[in-house]
Amino acid sequence: MSESEVTRICQRASAAAAVLRELDTAAKDLVLTRIADAIDTGRAALKAANRIDVDQARAAGVSATLVDRLTLTDTRISGMVGSIRTVTGLPDPVGQVVAGRTRPNGLLIGQVREPLGVVAVIYEARPNVTADVAALCLKSGNAAVLRGSSIAAHTNGAIADIITGVLRDQDQ
Repeated sequence: MSESEVTRICQRASAAAAVLRELDTAAKDLVLTRIADAIDTGRAALKAANRIDVDQARAAGVSATLVDRLTLTDTRISGMVGSIRTVTGLPDPVGQVVAGRTRPNGLLIGQVREPLGVVAVIYEARPNVTADVAALCLKSGNAAVLRGSSIAAHTNGAIADIITGVLRDQDQ
């Protein structure tokens, strides 16, 4: 990937972050619920993409431990769905007042949680991280730039396609 491609991705993420920071809790929770549902119903596509990654990893002589981490089973897909549903049930951190005090002159000073903007995460062959980070970032009003391991490219792409499809449907 060229530097200009990375720059474009980051610029798009920054634009998305400006939209995400304005979403209310109900909107974020609805999108998260739809993502969880889409991953749950997209099991066949996820497992097909994962099979390509697992077969290529084995052919390349990747260690059994890493292949195991890479492999998506129904239990692991259910775990991803469950994790997203757990995030959905968490309190919305955006706008929470963490601390506050009143100055002697009556001025109220408060520490309020706000989105970071864009969160970039680089991770290894654990496809669930794609869904987990996306869910956490969405709940906290942040955009995410994710870079998973090349040995999980098909699986991560399939998860990202599901998430992107849900997000695109929100525009309609």
